[in-house]
Amino acid sequence: MFLVTGGAGFIGSNIVASLNEAGATDVVVSDWLGVGDVKWRNLAKRRIADFVPPEELSRWLEGRRLDGVIHMGAISDTTATDGDAVMNNNFRLSLALLDWCTHARTPFIYASSAATYGNGDDGFTDDFSPDALQKLRPMNLYGWSKHLFDQALIQRHVKKEKLPPRWIGLKFFNVYGPNEYHKGHMASVLAKVFDGARAGQPVRLFKSHRDGIADGDQRRDFIYVDDAVAVLRWLMDRGSVNGIFNVGTGKAESFRDMITAMFAAMKRPANIEYVDMPEAIRGQYQYFTQASTENLRRAGFDGQFTPLANAVERYVAGYLDQPNKFR
Repeated sequence: MFLVTGGAGFIGSNIVASLNEAGATDVVVSDWLGVGDVKWRNLAKRRIADFVPPEELSRWLEGRRLDGVIHMGAISDTTATDGDAVMNNNFRLSLALLDWCTHARTPFIYASSAATYGNGDDGFTDDFSPDALQKLRPMNLYGWSKHLFDQALIQRHVKKEKLPPRWIGLKFFNVYGPNEYHKGHMASVLAKVFDGARAGQPVRLFKSHRDGIADGDQRRDFIYVDDAVAVLRWLMDRGSVNGIFNVGTGKAESFRDMITAMFAAMKRPANIEYVDMPEAIRGQYQYFTQASTENLRRAGFDGQFTPLANAVERYVAGYLDQPNKFR
C-alpha cells in the first residue's frame, strides 16, 4: 500500500494514475479537494483504497504498514504570503512524515522544487551537500520552505542520524500536462492560453527587457508530467539510491517554442502578441532555468525525455482538445 499526499493535485494524481496502470489499486490519497468541480476530477478515473484529509493523517498512520510514502502535498503557490500556513504544510508536516517513515522503516519520496535555487545565478546543480545547500537563496516563501526541509533532512544524513531506508527528494522544474487545471495562475502557460487560442484569440507573451534576449525567448526547463513521473518511479525501484535529484530535461526552451508547438498541434499558424512585462516584476523575473541532470544520470537513469513539440502535441490532442481533459 502506498500513501500519496497531495494525490488529488497535479503531479500527485498523475502518480496515482501511474500506480494504477502498474496494477496497484491499494493506493491511499491524502489531500483536500476544496470547493468546485475541478480537483476531484483528477481522481475520477482512478482506483484508491482510502482518502484521508491531511489533518487526520497522523492518526490514520498509527499502526500502519506501508510500501512507501510519496509526499507531494504542499502549498505550492510561489506568490503565497501566509508564512505560518506554508511552514505548517510544507515544513512541519514533511518533518512529521519523515519521522514516521524513519520509525516505520518505510521509503520516503518527497517533492522539493527548483524554486530552491532562487534566481539561478549560481546554476541549477543538485549538489545536496550542506555547504552547497547553504549557498542557495530562494526568492519566495514556497521555495524557502522546501529549502529548509532539504537542509533538515541532509543534516540528519551527514550526522548519521536515523533516516528511512529510502529517502529521495525531487526538485521539479517546469512540469506541465493533464490535471493541472485547478492550479489557476500557477498552471503552465500552455494550459492557461489553450482555450482562448482555440477560440481564435492571440496568445500574449512577455516582451524581453534584457539586451540580447528576444521577445518571448525567456526560457524554462519544461518537462512533461509523464516524464517527471517516470523519473520518480525509476528512483522508487532503485533500492540503493538515496539523495536529492533535479527532475528536468536538462534543456531550456522558450515560451515562444512552447506556444508555437501548441499552434502546430492545432494545425494553425502561430498567433502570438508580445506585451510589456509589468514593471513590478521586471526586476525579479527569471529569464532562464535549466536543470543539471548529471546527478540523476550518475545514479544510472538512462531514460529519454519527450521532446517539447511531441509532448505538447500529446497534451493538446490527448487532453486539452478533448471533451474530458482529465487523465
